[in-house]
Amino acid sequence: MALINEHFLKLQDSYLFADIARKVNVFKATHPKERVISLGIGDVTQPLAPAVLEAMHKAVDELGGRETFRGYGPDQGYSFLTDAIIRNDFASRGITIEPGEVFVSDGAKSDTGNIGDIIGYDSSIGVTDPVYPVYIDTNVMAGRAGTLNKGEWSNVTYIPCTEENNFTPALPSRRIDILYLCYPNNPTGTTLSKEELEKWVDYALENDVIIMYDAAYEAYIRNPAIPHSIYEIKGAKKVAIEFRSFSKTAGFTGVRCGYTIVPKELNGFTPDGQRISLNRLWNRRQATKFNGVSYITQRGAEAVYSPEGKEQIRASVDYYMTNARIMREGLLACGLKVYGGEDAPYIWLKTPNHIHSWKFFEKLLYETCIVGTPGAGFGPSGEGYLRLTAFGDRGDTLEAMDRIRQWLA
Repeated sequence: MALINEHFLKLQDSYLFADIARKVNVFKATHPKERVISLGIGDVTQPLAPAVLEAMHKAVDELGGRETFRGYGPDQGYSFLTDAIIRNDFASRGITIEPGEVFVSDGAKSDTGNIGDIIGYDSSIGVTDPVYPVYIDTNVMAGRAGTLNKGEWSNVTYIPCTEENNFTPALPSRRIDILYLCYPNNPTGTTLSKEELEKWVDYALENDVIIMYDAAYEAYIRNPAIPHSIYEIKGAKKVAIEFRSFSKTAGFTGVRCGYTIVPKELNGFTPDGQRISLNRLWNRRQATKFNGVSYITQRGAEAVYSPEGKEQIRASVDYYMTNARIMREGLLACGLKVYGGEDAPYIWLKTPNHIHSWKFFEKLLYETCIVGTPGAGFGPSGEGYLRLTAFGDRGDTLEAMDRIRQWLA
């Protein structure tokens, strides 16, 4: 008799965005003449940059020639890409990263979930709340989360980020071993100053905490004082793993490519206190369970760092941030409270009149044909909010703001 992993049974019936898709499909089926505008799921709408397409086409042609054909690639990624990552994303900011510390993957979502393979099952978890659901769900699957009671898992420390504390998390009073931070934040669109991030690095150094730092949206930072990488903070390489993605930066949501930095000086512990290199463990895990990102995709990612690619990617990011500005200004003009949208492609909208998140989601859908993401789906502190994304088409963004303006009027 094959026994299942019973921790999977603790998960809610469906993933947040699958539940949203189901509700939207029901609406479309019952309102076939209505044109729905989606500002919910953070999928991009702008096409791949020409420099990326050119590089990928060239890579396809190479695979068609006997002398230029490529088979299995290096476990950690081709050096042409890892070198470009180190040079452009880190050395340019005065950060020293070694080639053996970069692991190219099929995206930040995969790595933030899979990283738990090298963490002990009895490690305690801390998350800022609201939080990207993958951080919680993958720890539930691994058996670290405990039991669910009134929307909170017993072995997870929730660190509220709310309007009352200006969305700035406070250091926890309860012992944690693993801390998840995402900045610029998904879903709130808020950021941490260098001083606030330093507090977390110092806390991790003092308490042997490992920080899982999701920097998937760093390309959207506009304020020069806000860190793009946790490694801008002194001592962070001793306590932090950083996740990056080409999905929202370069439109790779359908192509799939990202990377993770696991510093060689970062250690975990055995039960008897022996220090173990997490870089070595992650390298072993990837070599066993991951077969690498395709040569074609990695050539496309490399082109993101070319002079033409940088210019084209910057134009795409500017397009989405203009959408964010249009949304932010439009919603504020309607008298709504909004956060984010200045250094991140997300708007965190406070629901009017204390309406519950899912109820406001349904009102918005059925009365304006606009899709958002209920804040409650991101954790207890998300109740009373709705997330909107700036990744839509410009025309749809403008029309959505016009619909909301007329609706509230």
